[in-house]
Formats: sequence, C-alpha cells, structure tokens
Amino acid sequence: MGIMEIGKVPNDILNKTVLGKLNNKRSEVILRPRVGEDCCAVDFDNYTCVLSNDPVTGAINEVGRIAVHVSCNDVAACGAEPLGLLVTILAPPGTYDADIETIMTQLSETADSLNVDIMGGHTEITTSVTRFVIVTTAIGKVPKNKLVTSSGAKEGDSIILTKTAGMEGTAIIAHDKEKILSEKFGEEFVNRAKAFIENISVVKEGIIAGRFGVNAMHDVTEGGVLGALWEVAEASGKGLVTYYESIPVAHETEKICRLYSIDPLRLISSGCMVITCSDGEGLVKELESNGIKATIIGRITGEKEKILYKGNKAAIIEQPGPDELFKV
Repeated sequence: MGIMEIGKVPNDILNKTVLGKLNNKRSEVILRPRVGEDCCAVDFDNYTCVLSNDPVTGAINEVGRIAVHVSCNDVAACGAEPLGLLVTILAPPGTYDADIETIMTQLSETADSLNVDIMGGHTEITTSVTRFVIVTTAIGKVPKNKLVTSSGAKEGDSIILTKTAGMEGTAIIAHDKEKILSEKFGEEFVNRAKAFIENISVVKEGIIAGRFGVNAMHDVTEGGVLGALWEVAEASGKGLVTYYESIPVAHETEKICRLYSIDPLRLISSGCMVITCSDGEGLVKELESNGIKATIIGRITGEKEKILYKGNKAAIIEQPGPDELFKV
C-alpha cells in the first residue's frame, strides 16, 4: 500500500480495491465491470442498453467537446449508437457565467454533431475542485445479437487500428504549449496539431464495425495504443503480436513527442479504435470506403504474452501506467 501516481488507477490495484468490492447480482446486467471493459450493458428484450461514464478535467478551451466524445466513444466501442448524455459540471471558485456558457456551447454543439441529446445532469460551483471537472454518462442501444465487447478477441484475429496514434494527446499538447511549439515548428504546424481535436470521435467506425461483424473493440484513451492493446488481450485472456513500424503515427505527433521525449504509442489517443476481426482486410476496406483510415497492426494469439516487435527486437507490452501526457 502507498501513494499512487497521477492518472488512472493501475489495473492490479483496480482489481483488488475497486472491482473486487462489487457484489453484482442483477440478471438483467449482461456486461459487468472488469479491466479493459469501459461499458456496462443491460438486457432490454430485443435491444441492449449500453452505458459508459467518464470524467474530464481541464481548462475551458476544449473540455466540453472532449467530455462528449470520451463517453460516446466508449458506447460506440460496443457497436452501439449513442443517443443521450447526462452531464455533471463541477466548476472552481472564481468561475464566470461566461465560462459555463462556453462549456455548455461546446457540449451542445458536439452532442448535436453526433445526433445525441443532453438529457439532464447537474451544474455546481465548488471549492472541492481547482479546475473544471465534467462527468458524462452516455447511453446507447444496440440489437442484442450485435453487442461487441473488449473481451471478445479470438485467436487468429487481425488487429486493426483506426486513424493514427496519439491524436488527442497531440492536440492537448499543441493547445497547452502553443507558444513553445510555434517558436520551434511554426504557427501552421501548431494549427494542424490542434485540429486533431476535431477527429477524436470513433462513433462512426464503431457503428460500421459493429454492423460488419467483429469480435472485440476498444477505444484508445489513457495509456495510448499499447495500453489499449494490453487491455483487449488481457480482458480476452489472449496474447498478441504487434509491430512498431506498422502503427501509424502522424508527422505532427512524431515531432511533438520527440521534442518532449515521450512515446506516441503510450500517449492518450481518443479518436483511435482498436478492433479485432477474423476478416481484417475486409474490415479495412469497409472502413476506408467510408472515409476512415484503418491499418492492420498485428494479430491475436493463443499465448498469454503480449509482444511488440521493433525491428528484430521483441519486447513484452506491460500493463499501462501513467499516460505520457503527464510528463509534459
């Protein structure tokens, strides 16, 4: 026992101190909490109701937009269409009414873009926080036989990654370190990096992949691509092999990560989806025909080891620790 690092609670501690305390009994709940699963699901006859809950902490410039996407992305990773959100806003002392209005505009516009209703919530100024904290709960539905989980990966599946690694982290760093990056790489470079925030939804690919027929999906958040790969394999009781050179990383992400000596594959990456599928090439074609970049980056194995090849060298992928963003 001891003081923990900033970031998500490590999975071994999560299992022991959080998940291990749950005594769930309701038969209607068909998807329950476990490492690697970001959603729960409830049986509603022909449909399954999928729910996910997430907090976002930060300055007002993008926090409302991110808050909508993180929860809707989780629901979409189950192949479900998100339809509603509950939102709690906790604001620090000194907040102006204009700040609340800015965040509500972000929340509303982003929800509208996804055809999602904001159905309720709570707004409060409190001394318990020093920055804005926004907690969103997304609700979605999917036909019962189309529910996808993080734990369904099968031996021999192709592993597909959509878009590029480190997208959200790149955008956050570009916003927070705009002056330094502009001096180093130019204003145009920084604007391109900041614009990555416009592509952090995975709702479209989640729904497409769910209809196509896949075995597992997991949106990539804290811990980056390698963290998401570890969680899918661990939840599924499988191993994996992936290749560093096959994982797409945008030019802007590469340069920012090199400047701050951080790993783009362990950088928060909302906007990417990890998908496992028996027909990987078919899914890539389906996604790309719908305008979504997709790449096969490895395969699921029957072993328990999770292996990353970089050139000829193999390394074991460890459980995710604090996100690389915290180093910056």
